Amino acid sequence: MAILEVKNLSKNFGGLMANRDLDLEVEEGEIRGVIGPNGAGKTTFFNVISGVYKPSGGTIKFDGTLISNLSPDKIAGLGVVRTFQRVALFPNFTVLENVNIGRHLHARESLFGAVFGMSKQKEIENLEKSRQIVDFLGMTEHQDELASNLPYGLQRALNVAIALATEPRLLMLDEPVAGMNPTETAEMTRIIRLIRDEMGMTVMLVEHDMRTVMNLCDKITVIDFGEKLAEGLPQEIRANKDVIEAYLGAEDIVA
Repeated sequence: MAILEVKNLSKNFGGLMANRDLDLEVEEGEIRGVIGPNGAGKTTFFNVISGVYKPSGGTIKFDGTLISNLSPDKIAGLGVVRTFQRVALFPNFTVLENVNIGRHLHARESLFGAVFGMSKQKEIENLEKSRQIVDFLGMTEHQDELASNLPYGLQRALNVAIALATEPRLLMLDEPVAGMNPTETAEMTRIIRLIRDEMGMTVMLVEHDMRTVMNLCDKITVIDFGEKLAEGLPQEIRANKDVIEAYLGAEDIVA
């Protein structure tokens, strides 16, 4: 069953057509890759789905609910949460404190709860769930370190942990292994698989590292000049002549 349905999606910026008539269906529990050359419209596509930009045309449904014109916070509240390529952390907060901030999307309480002390209990619950996320990602030994002191790979992992704290159903990752060395890339790949396999989450990612995409994703959508160029299993995309031409050489796809 498709958890995300995108139909005839377009996004214009003045006279520039960034996305044109894009169709996409992502199955629940899938890891979907979205790839394409630089400037193909991938990040715009993510921004429209997550509500950062409003679509110029077409529709987006999440679990049957039309979300095309909802605000980013309402879309996130429904369970569609994205990360950005640039790491966004609170550098002077600890790892655990950063994750706990993400929990506050679920900390809205009634006036009754605030007056009669239930807010304290909720904060205890949030902190415990934050610890569970930190443990799940293998960052327990770093939970009391300042985010600013973490190596780059762990900062990227913490960025994902904060997103997980909001309890998404669809996690959208923008270039999750960008700038990582091979060891860090392998660890992030392991984390993404765990998120799907053990948390039952659907994942969609934009990524330029083709080795990671081919090894990780169940299905891949290719965008070029704002349009869907191809879609299929990794082995189908690897052999697609149009995709190879768009990337100016097969080595970019199979590397």
